[in-house]
Amino acid sequence: MTGAETPASSAARLLWPTAAWFWALQFAVLNPLLAVLLVTLLDSTPAQVGLILGAYNVGGFVASLVIPSAADRTGDYLRPLLACGICGVGMVLALAAAPSVTVALLALVLLGGPAGVGSTLLFAQLRHEGASPSRVIRTRAVVSFAWVVGPPLATACTGVLGGASTLWLLAGVGLVNVATAVLLLRRRRSTEPAPHAARPPMRAQLRGRGRWGVVVAFVALQVTNVATVTVATLFVTRELHAPIQWAGVVLGAAAILEIPALLLIGRFHARVPARSLILGACLVGAAYYALASVTRAPWQLVALQPLNAWFFATVAGVGLTVFQDVFPSPGLASGLFTNTRRVGAVLSGLLIAGLAVFPDPYRAVYGAAAVLVVLVLVGYATTVVSGRVTGRRGASRLRT
Repeated sequence: MTGAETPASSAARLLWPTAAWFWALQFAVLNPLLAVLLVTLLDSTPAQVGLILGAYNVGGFVASLVIPSAADRTGDYLRPLLACGICGVGMVLALAAAPSVTVALLALVLLGGPAGVGSTLLFAQLRHEGASPSRVIRTRAVVSFAWVVGPPLATACTGVLGGASTLWLLAGVGLVNVATAVLLLRRRRSTEPAPHAARPPMRAQLRGRGRWGVVVAFVALQVTNVATVTVATLFVTRELHAPIQWAGVVLGAAAILEIPALLLIGRFHARVPARSLILGACLVGAAYYALASVTRAPWQLVALQPLNAWFFATVAGVGLTVFQDVFPSPGLASGLFTNTRRVGAVLSGLLIAGLAVFPDPYRAVYGAAAVLVVLVLVGYATTVVSGRVTGRRGASRLRT
């Protein structure tokens, strides 16, 4: 029947959001509780926890560049995705059986690093299949929802059933990731394979001030989000003098509102250019951080969260599509965008430390974030205008 949806097509439509949900859920559960697991299961010292977390993040940084870039050479993102799923299960088993901190360190770096690339490969495969920016953003909304559910789910399991229960939960999620990777591979074999388009070498794609300007701009935007989220609890309790529960309300409101924001942005992206969405988001973000820096009551900060959600949803959703347009190789684009968050997290720590000299250091973080967003806004707007001027000059030369 024409226009009728078969069970097979319905299952295929559910496969992508299911895969995105469980890949995101794996690390939404693991990352908030990793330090707790190291202490409770292995009696790790604070120094050991810091060393392991640092090595784990470095391993993830390297893996998220190397693995997707290697997949770009063949145009095959699903077999590496399956390998990453197997690494995720292996990581959980190794942590459960680890007799020492050293074994846990090796498991997190050698297996956890590749396992963390799963979402990156999923988005690379979406781009490789020619998915629209709106579909990419809708899939990103699924990832955001997993990060809303993951941390409370992890803490509930640990609090009720103990740390070992979290490992069982992670093992189950890892097996689902392996299963979805297998199903995506079978689906690809049953359909006509997309041709592997010729793309410039990676070195050529990494050249150019314009491309690196995009990377620097999004690193700066990620810095603002990571820094303000990091100090939000301290800002509420130390400078707004409110109970800590208000911090949970603030962070929860931002996380929940991000999901409908992503869905709306996905609809707008079909009609509004990405550059316009980014410019608008920077205006919203600058307004949010500036207003947050002068709030005097926690309810005021809660009332501003729709602005925060719109700003970061645009950075996370439209930003990914911008990178996929700027860098032709889907794996490289997704890997670089993923690492803007990692680099932003490192730089946010330096920003927070540098602002410690101010009388109200946590309030100063919001003010500094507003300044950073304004700088990005000015730079981005200047680039857009200069691009249009250059285009007009080139057109006039062709006419003459």
